[in-house]
Amino acid sequence: MMHIYYGNGKGKTTAAVGLTVRACGAGMKTAFFQFLKNGSSSEISVLSALDNIEVMCCEMCNKFTFEMNDEEKSNVARYHTEMLKKAADMLLYDNVQLIVLDEFIDAYNKKLVDTELADDFIKNCSDKCEIVMTGRMPTDALKKQADYLTEMSAVKHPFEKGICARKGIEY
Repeated sequence: MMHIYYGNGKGKTTAAVGLTVRACGAGMKTAFFQFLKNGSSSEISVLSALDNIEVMCCEMCNKFTFEMNDEEKSNVARYHTEMLKKAADMLLYDNVQLIVLDEFIDAYNKKLVDTELADDFIKNCSDKCEIVMTGRMPTDALKKQADYLTEMSAVKHPFEKGICARKGIEY
């Protein structure tokens, strides 16, 4: 089935990590792909240390997309596309049971992944394993295809008071 955690609130990645840990605890083979993130978030060290979880991040994402020049965006898009190809290969050859595509929706919306490949992956993936996608604004078509659709809504957040993201809490 396909799960989507979306919205402007905190908790999308946290929910995806929680499901990954749960699946791993049940003995499922899992993969956790982080788009638009370089692997420095605290959850990556824990996920990487667990058996049955393959982790892949976009190590060249060291700044926000609005700060990237065209060449950097092009390089990131190529790397994201390679990540998605790896996820597709895992579906075919590795008997993986859960694949998380964290921040994939934003990478897709910003055209920082091959959208044709992504459309094909999305159309053909959910009958093979559980797929989790996170991001801010999924398309209506993506929402319609999802089996689980969870919206995270920011009601109150310390950022509104000028408090920056805190290690171990927001990243």
